[in-house]
Amino acid sequence: MNHLSLITGVIGYNSAWFLMIAVALVSFIVQWRFRSKFKQYSEVALLSGLSGQEVAVKMLRAHGIFDVQVVSVEGQLTDHYNPETKTVNLSPDVYNSRSVAAAAVAAHECGHAVQHAQAYGWLSFRSAMVPVINIASTLTQWTLFIGIMLLFFSGSPYVLAIGVAALALVTFFSFITLPVEFDASRRALAWLDNNYTIMQTAEEHEQAKDALWWAAMTYVVAALSALATLVYYASFLFNRRN
Repeated sequence: MNHLSLITGVIGYNSAWFLMIAVALVSFIVQWRFRSKFKQYSEVALLSGLSGQEVAVKMLRAHGIFDVQVVSVEGQLTDHYNPETKTVNLSPDVYNSRSVAAAAVAAHECGHAVQHAQAYGWLSFRSAMVPVINIASTLTQWTLFIGIMLLFFSGSPYVLAIGVAALALVTFFSFITLPVEFDASRRALAWLDNNYTIMQTAEEHEQAKDALWWAAMTYVVAALSALATLVYYASFLFNRRN
């Protein structure tokens, strides 16, 4: 907490507020750019004619993974890998589509399955944190607002301190997610690059790389947004006490 108190002591309320606005603006731009790229490459037919589901199955089998199922889930951009159920969950736009975007996303999610099968350290660490983060996320929902009220009206910093500590854990979790996501994309692109029956041209590979890069950027801005929020609430706590 010493480093955090030093940062918030320098930044102050107004600066922390402007920081949150700036990060929110960048997040909006990145999210818009990612959706734009996904839509663009969703309209580019994969020359191999494979669907996202078929690409996912091929990647799993190529890595000797036979106990993971590829299933379709409702929603848009709801694609994810669930290590508890060992399922690669693909949205209809990815599961059924025969586009460059679908192949890229399907391979990325399978990258997580490969991480799980190979006991990738960052994924194991992240998964171990999930129960704690679930509790921390619940705490932040009520402790931050109530804590600020108590701080201003009674001078008691304890509830807000609990909220800031919980938010610090959530923020840390956001940053732990980054190497997991970047590594999954790296694995996906490496596999796609070495399998010309999936992506048959250099152009398709570059398009897949571009799509996954912008997808990764959404996780980066999410982590920065969490950090900006942490600094904002911590500024109330530490500046009020100074």
